[in-house]
Order: sequence, then structure tokens, then C-alpha cells
Amino acid sequence: MKVKLQLIFKRLYAAFGPQQWWPGESAFEVMVGAILTQSTSWSNVEKAISNLKKKKLLDAAKLYSLPPGKLAGLIKSAGYYNIKAARLKNFLKFFFTRYGAEIKRMRQENTGILRQQLLAVKGIGPETADSILLYALQKPVFVVDAYTKRICSRHNLIGPDAPYSQVQEFFMRDLKQDPKLFNEYHALLVRLGKDYCRKQNPKCEICPLWSIKNV
Repeated sequence: MKVKLQLIFKRLYAAFGPQQWWPGESAFEVMVGAILTQSTSWSNVEKAISNLKKKKLLDAAKLYSLPPGKLAGLIKSAGYYNIKAARLKNFLKFFFTRYGAEIKRMRQENTGILRQQLLAVKGIGPETADSILLYALQKPVFVVDAYTKRICSRHNLIGPDAPYSQVQEFFMRDLKQDPKLFNEYHALLVRLGKDYCRKQNPKCEICPLWSIKNV
């Protein structure tokens, strides 16, 4: 299975090249984006983040001090804005209380401990927590999303109903524990899922992985 995972990565990288994901000018921006992108497209998140930047509010202390209603209005384009404002507030409270709003202190924390702390924050699930760990903090944690599950299931790498933890373990067990590799691999899977391995009307015949489907 390790060989197949390596082959998939090579095919995707050859087809798409480096994805340079996650887009963001700072680790804090990436963390905010990871929360805002829940249940919406990235283009909507970009609008919300752009709005925060225009108001010069993309700062932990400034966002923490904003009333929830005002924050919700600023991130309206991300959808579910009242819920996401509350989730951002929950995360910011944790960020200040546990780590003094210092990214460096978060990076120094044990990965397993930090993951459990993030999952204890109301509104942060496994995908969001792992996105923060990998993309903002460069921790070797593989992110699993709907694209990952769909692609792996169609290539018979996992069962169609495999839980998040099982899919994550599948990648982390057979790949080098390298955050740069995990970053690029996940981003390539997202690209494949968006452009070829769609939920409806997938483009199987021209998919970069078509020839290795049964390898």
C-alpha cells in the first residue's frame, strides 16, 4: 500500500505541480481561515478574510475584543456567520488563555496534546483541528476531508464508510512523517477532487490516476 500511495502522489504532482496551499500571509490568518472554511467554499472565505484585512482587524487581540454581532457581520460572506463568529470567539479564548496568543508557544506544544486541546474547543472538529496543526503550525498531521475519503474509496484504499481516524491513520502509517509532504499530498487530493473526482459526473477517463485504479 505504501508503494501505491507514493505512486498516487507522484502522478498528482506531475499532473498539477505544487499547490502552495494553504494561502495566507500568517499562521494566524491560516487558523482563522480553517474555522471560516467549514461548510463553505474557499472563495467565500477569501472575501471574509479580505474584509477583516480592509478593516485592519485580522489580529488576535482585535478580533477577541470585538462584540460577537459585529464580528458576525464582518464575516458574513463565509456563511453561517453567527455560528462561525461564536466558534472564532471560542478559539480566540483558548488561544489567549492557554498560549497567550503566541504562535511560537503553540508550535512548541506536543502535537498529540495540542490536538486534544483544539478538539476540546467548541466548534472545532478533527478536520479543522488538523488543518490548524498542519497548515498553520507545520505539525506532521494528515488532514482528511470529503475529497480524500471519496478518492480513497473509489480507489479501494478504504471502505466507503471509513471514519476520519481510520483514513488519517492509513496515510500517516505508510507515509514519511513530514509536514511538507502531508501538506502537498492533501492539497493535491483536493485539486483532484474538485477537478476530476467529483461527487457527481466524475471525469474518470481523463483522471491522472485512471491508469493505476486497479494497481
